[in-house]
Amino acid sequence: MTLPSGSFDPAKTTSLFWSVYPSVMLPMYMAVQDQTIVASALPGIAASLGDVEHVSWVVVAYLVAATVAAPVYGYLGDVFGRRKLLFFALGLFMASSVMCSLAPDIATLAAARALQGLGGGGLMALSQALIGEIVPPRMRGHYQGYLATVATVAAVLGPVVGGLMTQSFGWRSIFLFNAPMVAIAALLVFRIPQKPGARREGFSFDAPGLAYFVCFIVPVLIALEQARRIDAGTAPFIVALLALGAAALVLLLRREKRAASPLLPLDMLRQTAIWKANCLGVCHGAALTPLVAFLPIYFRVAHGASASETGLLLLPISVFIGLGSILTGRLVTRTGWTMIWPTIGLACAAPLFALFAFSLTSLSLRNLMIIVSAASFFIGSVMAVVQVTVQTEAGRKFIGSAAGSVQFSRTVGAAFGTAAMSSVLFATLSASDPEAASLFAQVVDYGPRSLDGLDAARRAVVEGEIAGAFRAAFLLVAGFVAMGFALAATNPSRRVK
Repeated sequence: MTLPSGSFDPAKTTSLFWSVYPSVMLPMYMAVQDQTIVASALPGIAASLGDVEHVSWVVVAYLVAATVAAPVYGYLGDVFGRRKLLFFALGLFMASSVMCSLAPDIATLAAARALQGLGGGGLMALSQALIGEIVPPRMRGHYQGYLATVATVAAVLGPVVGGLMTQSFGWRSIFLFNAPMVAIAALLVFRIPQKPGARREGFSFDAPGLAYFVCFIVPVLIALEQARRIDAGTAPFIVALLALGAAALVLLLRREKRAASPLLPLDMLRQTAIWKANCLGVCHGAALTPLVAFLPIYFRVAHGASASETGLLLLPISVFIGLGSILTGRLVTRTGWTMIWPTIGLACAAPLFALFAFSLTSLSLRNLMIIVSAASFFIGSVMAVVQVTVQTEAGRKFIGSAAGSVQFSRTVGAAFGTAAMSSVLFATLSASDPEAASLFAQVVDYGPRSLDGLDAARRAVVEGEIAGAFRAAFLLVAGFVAMGFALAATNPSRRVK
């Protein structure tokens, strides 16, 4: 069932919602949750398999592979159709999940996680593109708002679920749990109508473009991951990776200008409405992901919150982002206005995040959570509008590439924002007290008990310095949100019919 563009019949809208949304919601949830679910399981994985120095690759491998995969699935979905590719991505995701659960060592687990990321990137990009394929433009905000909510809830709940399952059943259970979920998702995908792709005449797969794209993305994401550690010894390695990524980007752009069937349709990406919307997605990822990653650390250090308490403290963020996303989606559907909502939302969120940063040491934990929850509600106005804008401006022929570009932009923003926030934290501490920076690194790895050996006076000084560093880091979040506001306010795409 589809509705004509611009029509809004509540009864038919409800029917269409229940026929489409469950089929794309579960694949999206699984893919996003598996980005973060292993975070709290890493200590258990390291204890079981050893090789503590390389255990972070279990996270990095998935992130890199999913980032590479999202635009590729969007590209192929435009040509060959999306439903069959979604089945392929589900199969790959399930097989690799089983491989992860059976991995005998870190290297095998990281390789299996990379395969899982290749499936997960497809689940994310294809779920978004299927909304654009089936749902008329005016109604997409309604659906994208719910999908944005699912993605946020999955990202926030991932570490909580991973910790609980690891504690109760062991770390391998977090991967085995995917099997029944994939089976249910596959049954739901059968409900999606099969639509053929727009098999472009003279199509040939852009293999050189894919090779250059991989050589661009992989070094850059690894460099950003390494930059989080602020280790002078890794600086030459990071510079070399970034140089390799820059060279590959130049070759990629040169290739895509000449390719008959380019992996990255540059004509589409050069449109002002599309590149500004994608940059808005970068700012959203750069603000939200490090906020979720570093708030628990701050709560543990400054307020003595336990691991379970920090998980509960993150729930209001996911709830209020979800409410903001759902409300924004409904407003887009009912009014047709798009970029006005993130413009208003980010104009409110930026000063709230700044207030949060300046109030870290003067307000109670309860009042701090009220501020960050309000800011989360307003930042929830972004991703649904970004998807609607990019898909609408790209047109039906490039809906998959459009959805893939948004997923790519947000992931790169998340990696960049996390690296930037980590850099600000450690640089601020190192400038004022190198010993405090070293102690903070131990707190990140082992929790507040790392400070137990200090006398009361020295501990109070270190905690104050850490709070000051967090103030600078959370101001960076406010800066990313302010940049997003400028991009939303100047985007020429203002409404959808």
